[in-house]
Amino acid sequence: MKKNVAIFLSGGGSNMRALVGAMNAAHPGRPALIVSNDAQAGGIAWAKGQGLETLVVDHRPFQGDRVAFERAMLAALAPHKIDLICLAGFMRVLTEVFVSPWQGRMLNIHPSLLPKYKGLHTHARALEAGDQEHGCTVHLVTDKLDDGPILGQAHVPVEADDTPDVLAARVLKQEHRLYPLVLERFLNGITEPIFLNADLSQP
Repeated sequence: MKKNVAIFLSGGGSNMRALVGAMNAAHPGRPALIVSNDAQAGGIAWAKGQGLETLVVDHRPFQGDRVAFERAMLAALAPHKIDLICLAGFMRVLTEVFVSPWQGRMLNIHPSLLPKYKGLHTHARALEAGDQEHGCTVHLVTDKLDDGPILGQAHVPVEADDTPDVLAARVLKQEHRLYPLVLERFLNGITEPIFLNADLSQP
């Protein structure tokens, strides 16, 4: 039986689209719900256009009360019988209130080679540090920011003339390959990390 996957996003949802596109008939999961904290998110509009079920819990009425927002999300999510959550550009830091019930059942993709560059502005930070390679990581979510067991990484070279935007675009292509692959492996019970190199093949 397929597992019900909820995908959380805050913007255009390019990683969500990659995940949805990968969940074909042979995939162990199905995109059961697309969730956002912003009703105007481009990813929500796309999901509706694809006939996918969507859910919006706006964080703004909670006026910075993160716990109240997370409890509202948990309550809204409960009727949907979700097996796994994939955070895909969901721009809210989650606390133990939300993470704890989903421990071991929530994945995230982060645009750096963790444990390097947790948080924001990862591409600029990699360039400022003079790194020769950069990339992205899929990991299990804990209540610590961009922490948790690593399930996969994709590496890209840093070129001499890179800007943060150019480097981000190169990494994003890898994200779209890595996340669906890790999701499928995870749903099949494989938790050993996988590492992709710059030509999108396994070393």
